[in-house]
Amino acid sequence: MQPPLPFLPLTVTDQMDRRVAVPFPPQRIVSLVPSQTELLFDLGLGKRVVGVTKFCIHPAEARQSATVIGGTKNFDFEKIEALRPDLIIGNKEENYQAGIEQLTEKYPVWMSDISTLADSLGMIRRVGLLTGRKDAAEALSTEIAGSFAALPSVAEPVPAAYFIWRKPYMVAAGGTFIDDMLAQAGFRNVFRNMGRYPEITPEQLQQAAPRHILLSSEPYPFGEKHINEFREICPAAEIRIVDGELFSWYGSRLRHSAEYFRQLREQEGFALTVNE
Repeated sequence: MQPPLPFLPLTVTDQMDRRVAVPFPPQRIVSLVPSQTELLFDLGLGKRVVGVTKFCIHPAEARQSATVIGGTKNFDFEKIEALRPDLIIGNKEENYQAGIEQLTEKYPVWMSDISTLADSLGMIRRVGLLTGRKDAAEALSTEIAGSFAALPSVAEPVPAAYFIWRKPYMVAAGGTFIDDMLAQAGFRNVFRNMGRYPEITPEQLQQAAPRHILLSSEPYPFGEKHINEFREICPAAEIRIVDGELFSWYGSRLRHSAEYFRQLREQEGFALTVNE
């Protein structure tokens, strides 16, 4: 009787150009990113997800069916070790380098790095490949790409500021996924020349003179009570609360983003051109 063949893992390249050897298909997955947790479930992998973060709120059952291993920037390494993961999925921006490096010493860790819609579609396809859900991921990425392609072009992008935090005020600026989503939605980010997530003073906001101020529902929970606060700074601007998940989650939730942006355009009366 011949001995069993040695196990050959699937070697893939993640979005940080790291080569990662993953048992194929992985059976015990830990997700360190909320939007990627939702993606795994939507690809039919929920039973294989054994660990998630406390911020993985979609789908609702994720934190009941899997072990909560801490936050996105403070992992409980003992809990992760007890789960015996054969794949950990993280993200360059949302997770912290020291924690990822520590995990990489023991486990296959696949990292995403996303700043554009194209990056997110690439992530979906790659996650589908490395988990054995290639066809489902391809169909999902095609659906999302089609929904954005169907959006009419905006005749002239509308100057806008997108706030993610209060005390201090912080905005999403250039190089972020939110900046690309703002462009997809028909806005021109007035702080695009600044890097990532800068602090902004009321004077800087007044000088930038956005026509629209978008207050995100996350990570800071902006609400209607904050609108007057910004109206005092920029009385001429249109100010509204927006669904932060549809501007910043880069997994399967993107299926709903294009329609949300279309509705925003209608509500704000954007001047549109017809796609050829």
